[in-house]
Amino acid sequence: MGLRKIREIGEEVLRCTCKEVPEITPRVQDLIKDMFDTMYEANGVGLAAPQVGVRKRIFVVDTTGEDPHVFINPQILETSGEQTGQEGCLSVPGKSGIVTRPNYVKVKAQDENGEWFELEGEELLARAILHENDHLDGILYVDKVEGDLESYSYDDEDDEE
Repeated sequence: MGLRKIREIGEEVLRCTCKEVPEITPRVQDLIKDMFDTMYEANGVGLAAPQVGVRKRIFVVDTTGEDPHVFINPQILETSGEQTGQEGCLSVPGKSGIVTRPNYVKVKAQDENGEWFELEGEELLARAILHENDHLDGILYVDKVEGDLESYSYDDEDDEE
């Protein structure tokens, strides 16, 4: 499909509450394909529709590179436990921070065909689902950071050999 422009912190669309998706149309399915393409191109593990300028309750997650999930009209049913760790966001480039989130999540959502499903996730999958779900309500991880945001560059990761 195609790549979409990732919206960055400061853009109004990232602070909006997104609207429910009443039906899964070919246009919605194209958006989902574009979101996966955009997420993979940016080396992300999740991407929400408002991050590409669309105010719809849709996000995609793939924490392993081999297990893509689509969430349309997601509802968080249950959370438990706690994890604290480094978090970043494609809409806040070059920054990261420490965020505490639940370690377990149970979510109900529709897939790209409109079929309802439930998914349970722990650790990174739970963090990604909750991070992306926050985007649908105009919440960014920077709103939850403990302490200060840290700057990083991708070049830093190349030093580990």
